[in-house]
Amino acid sequence: MAIATASTPMAMAQPGVKRLGLMWRALAALALPLLAAAYFAPIWWVALKAPNYPEHTFPVGIRIHFHVDGVRNGCEIRASREVTEKEALDCVHEMDTINHFVGMYPIASGGPVEKVFSPFLFAFLGVLVIGFIIPGKGLRLAVMGAGLAALAVWMTLAMFTSGGVSYLGKGYIHALVTSLGVDEEKAADDLHPIVRQLKESLAQSGIGVGGAAPARAATGSKSELIDVLRGAYEQDQNRLPAAEQKPWTGSAMQVFTWHYEKSLGRWFNQPDKNHKLVTIMVAIAYALFAALLAAMVVFLVLARNEKSPWFWALVLVPMILPGAFLFEYSGWLWWYGHQLNDMGAFTLKPFMPTVFGQGKVAQFTTLSYPHYGFAFMTAFGMLLAVAALVRRRAMADS
Repeated sequence: MAIATASTPMAMAQPGVKRLGLMWRALAALALPLLAAAYFAPIWWVALKAPNYPEHTFPVGIRIHFHVDGVRNGCEIRASREVTEKEALDCVHEMDTINHFVGMYPIASGGPVEKVFSPFLFAFLGVLVIGFIIPGKGLRLAVMGAGLAALAVWMTLAMFTSGGVSYLGKGYIHALVTSLGVDEEKAADDLHPIVRQLKESLAQSGIGVGGAAPARAATGSKSELIDVLRGAYEQDQNRLPAAEQKPWTGSAMQVFTWHYEKSLGRWFNQPDKNHKLVTIMVAIAYALFAALLAAMVVFLVLARNEKSPWFWALVLVPMILPGAFLFEYSGWLWWYGHQLNDMGAFTLKPFMPTVFGQGKVAQFTTLSYPHYGFAFMTAFGMLLAVAALVRRRAMADS
């Protein structure tokens, strides 16, 4: 019987396997900061260009940035001799104003469930990657169990308890406030001429905007932003019959539900139609909450045996994040282009907005391209893919 010595292939393979093991774990660990960076960074940007927006003052047109938890203003203070600005034009509001003329719903009405659940989904993916990295069944299950339990408590507190929206990030809250629209008391002379013209046309059309929002705290603490939301919510409740009014609780579920219905009805006051859409999204939110809790249990079971084929799910699921974002983004663009409201001033046939590249809608040139946050997402997925391949090689050599 042959006995393995230092010169045999079996003995020589062990140091190589150990190096491969360290390598794939290091690659997966390097992916985690990229996941965090992608959450806070702009993932995609969209811009509209037209003769109304001179290139010397609007070099990138009317531009908005899509984050996973909301939409941000992509316009900067203009360098113009004719106009002096103390703050950048609110291009989220301006694009909404332009889009409503062809019957498009406000930007904030897209992906409401995905946005409110985004911190929990990203945290969940992070825990899976950590579980994939940690060697040893006992330690892995302990760390994953603690992480998932904390995530479940955080998600429950945020979604369903009083003041729960404060457990979400400031970026999400700020996006909600921004989408309420500019302060209606702002002097007309301070508005960009295009915005003023569109607002005057809107007023002449008789289309309601669901009531003025209170003065917007564009720059303020998270608690100040929440106060703005609460003020807008209570204004809306005061317009209802006393029997239908609901007190402010500040749970994320209440805020998400109210804000989504307010967004749908901002330009198009069709309560019955809008309420049906809200009912669907609320049902999806409850389903996703339950699905995430169930997934936590399932992945804990899958993490028990690192030699099982099912263990690969801990890295394969996070790996598809860039593709999942593109799928969601494309799906919501399709919804915008195929749910054109009849109350729009102009009639367009249903269309698919440009996902990537340059397109044309009426007199506007549309631009849609990935931002640096999508590069973080892609690098995150690629590092995990390489880590998975290296782990597969290490398993084959062991």
